[in-house]
Amino acid sequence: MITVRDRVTAYTLLGLFALISVIPIIGVVLLAFHAPNEQLSGFSLPDGLHWETFREAWNTAQFSLYMRSSVIVVVAVVFGATILSILSGYAFGVMRFKGQGLLFYVLLTGMLIPWEVAIVPLYYDLRSYELTDTYWAMIMPQIALDVAFGTYWMRAYFRSVPTALIDAAAIDGAGSWRTLWRVIMPNARPAVLTLVLLLFMWSWNDFLTALVMVQSDHLRTAPLGLAFFAGQHVTDRVGMAAAALMVALPVVVVFIVLQRHFVAGLAAGGVKE
Repeated sequence: MITVRDRVTAYTLLGLFALISVIPIIGVVLLAFHAPNEQLSGFSLPDGLHWETFREAWNTAQFSLYMRSSVIVVVAVVFGATILSILSGYAFGVMRFKGQGLLFYVLLTGMLIPWEVAIVPLYYDLRSYELTDTYWAMIMPQIALDVAFGTYWMRAYFRSVPTALIDAAAIDGAGSWRTLWRVIMPNARPAVLTLVLLLFMWSWNDFLTALVMVQSDHLRTAPLGLAFFAGQHVTDRVGMAAAALMVALPVVVVFIVLQRHFVAGLAAGGVKE
């Protein structure tokens, strides 16, 4: 039984850790609203909301170009990885075939190998096919990287689907394809949207793939563009804070929009075996 003392202690600790996490974010937000090129040190309040700081950082760092590249890469990665994860998760979670267990664990090794170890050999492989310095060089590796987790996630969900539902669909003459899309998927929305949210955050924040695979300025993604901007404007702390907020804003907005589905996906037992 949880006592009042336990509750007070838990909420106090949670509040303390939340405060520690939020204070740096608040500092960056306040810094971004100062006047452009204002020299500051430490935590300070702006004398007003200087929106021109964001406009100047946007134009100086060419974020319209970088945001476009990020959107292209993220949409392709999330769509491709989600579809492949649903199909492979359904195969491993519902269907039965020889070598299923071994093949599944081989696929999971993609979650164990550090990306930093594989990216250099992968760069030379893609260069031999003349795919480096293209969007494909960022899209295909991220899809391959995300499918391992996506398959594990969707397999866990499909294994939680009642067998009677699948058997009833088979009795009605539904094949595997129709069973997946017409019978199971209408109820899989929380699990799929949770996966979409995770893939979006990982893809949007990916820095290493773009850094290694592309050299052209117009192909740089937003996190990579932010790094180049910070390197060129080391003393412009206000501008760097504004640029960092613009890069982080899409992730925050998407999380807020899908937060309810994210919690529902976790509560539905999307990671249960």
